[in-house]
Formats: sequence, structure tokens, C-alpha cells
Amino acid sequence: MRISEAANQNHEKLFPNHKSTLKVTDPELIEVFDNFAFDEVLNYGNLDTRTRMMMILGSMIASQTLSEYKVMLGGALNVGVTPVEVKEIVYQAVPYVGIAKVFDFIHATNEILVNRGIKLPLEGQSTTSPETRHEKGLELQKAIFGEMIDKMYQAAPANQIHIQKYLSANCFGDYVTRTGLDIKTRELLTFSMLLSLGGCEPQLKGHIQGNTNVGNDKDVLLSTVTQLLPYVGYPRALNAIRCINEVIPE
Repeated sequence: MRISEAANQNHEKLFPNHKSTLKVTDPELIEVFDNFAFDEVLNYGNLDTRTRMMMILGSMIASQTLSEYKVMLGGALNVGVTPVEVKEIVYQAVPYVGIAKVFDFIHATNEILVNRGIKLPLEGQSTTSPETRHEKGLELQKAIFGEMIDKMYQAAPANQIHIQKYLSANCFGDYVTRTGLDIKTRELLTFSMLLSLGGCEPQLKGHIQGNTNVGNDKDVLLSTVTQLLPYVGYPRALNAIRCINEVIPE
């Protein structure tokens, strides 16, 4: 097999002493994939290893790839992603992906953490109460997206205004206001999940702008797409790049 030294080293950092059965059954595929995912794409962009692994985990939840998620979660923990960060990734997936798709990932995460000797539940990260969730969520929305939020409220018909209120109180108030991940990481995580879901281009464009507003520039977004490419494929990666170029022209 002609797997590069860099690919072998990067793979070993994530998965020490791992013996791949696919190297035996599908050596040509593993040669191509490992050289691409663990060497070639890592030469592009400015994401550190921890951030890259967190974005991959979020992407895999959105993509519903539970088996690969379990593997990559082990790798993420091996390179310093903390249990709290992992749990916050899973929790933030709920408003963007839906609990029905996140449910199995919650249990898989708990099983892996417990097997590593981590006691559950972890320390709570909530910053809101039933009384403050809408106010704090709306405040955070406006901090990220500015006057766009007021326009969304004003444009909503009477029979749809409840969705805007849910976005403020539930999506942002219940989830995005939590500690454990900073807002730049949370916005980049949302971007990763939306591009991986596919069919969410209007929301993806909104969060591209949100990312730029919190300090994740075009280089960061393109770096994220590149690191997710081996896992989501070219169509969704190219769709995301088209959206980035529409929101942030060259």
C-alpha cells in the first residue's frame, strides 16, 4: 500500500494503534481515502485539529453517519476535544437537525464517554431560565445577525410569528446561549451542520453571514468546507462554496 507518511502519522494521532480491517479487504479504497482525508486536504486552510474534529462530528450527526461518528468521536477525544464540548455539539444539533435524528447520537456519545471513565451527567451549561430564554435568545440573535432579526419579526404573518419566537426562545435561548462552546465555534458548527444536511441553502447563506459577523471569515469557511469534503462528498461541498461566494464575493 502507498499511504503517505503524513497520512499515516495524522491517522495515528487520532487513532493510536488502530488496526483497520478495510486495509485488508479494501486496500485500494483506503489508500485513496487516507491519502486524501489525512494528508492532502489537511494541507489546505487554517483550522486547528480540535476545531476540525468538532466540525466533522457536527457534520456526521447531520449526515446521520452513526458508525463513522463513533470512530471520529474517539479520535476527537484523543486530540483534546473535551467531553463538555462533545456534549454541546450533540445538543446544538437538536434544533438544527431534529431530536429524531440526534437521539441515537446522544446514546452513542454517552456510551463512549462512560467507557472512558467519564461520569455523567456532566456539569450543566445552561445560562437561561423559562423566564429569560426568549429575551436572552433574541439578544444573542441580534448580536449575531443584527437588524435582520427585526426584519424577520416584522415580515412574519400573524399565523407564522410563533416560529420567529420559537427561534429566539428555543433555538437560541435554550441552546446557542449555552456555555461550553464559544459563539464563533457554535456558528461554525451550525454552518457545518447545514451544509451537511443539504437542501438548506437559504439558511446556510444566513449563517455564512452570521459567521462573518462573529469573526469567521471566508478563509475559515472555505477551510471548513475543505475538511468536510471527504465526509460529505463534492455536491454538498460545491453547494456550500457557491453559497459562500454569493454572500462573500471574491
